[in-house]
Amino acid sequence: MTTETLNWTAVCKVGDILPGTGVCALVDERHVAVFRLGKDNFYAIDNIDPRSGVSVLSRGLIGNLGEHIVVASPIYKNHFDLRTGACLEAPEHSVRAHRVQISGDDVLVALG
Repeated sequence: MTTETLNWTAVCKVGDILPGTGVCALVDERHVAVFRLGKDNFYAIDNIDPRSGVSVLSRGLIGNLGEHIVVASPIYKNHFDLRTGACLEAPEHSVRAHRVQISGDDVLVALG
């Protein structure tokens, strides 16, 4: 059994992310999109849209496609699963998903 040591980075306060929206953060030189769904559900994926190379996924529309919780890229409208980072239309354009935890009032992200 291996023990994984994660480097957690505080990216913002819980109140900085309105439910149903996302924000962009820089974690270890990586653009990360952090989303809040409802009161207590937080997700993080890479913020760079792989088709355009632009840091915009945090500005996409959040919704559901079947059992997938997704964000739609504001540029090409591809849907990215917030749990896994998988691009539903083109798996070769998938992004990395990252871990999120709440500590007090801080939102923390660890690159995955």
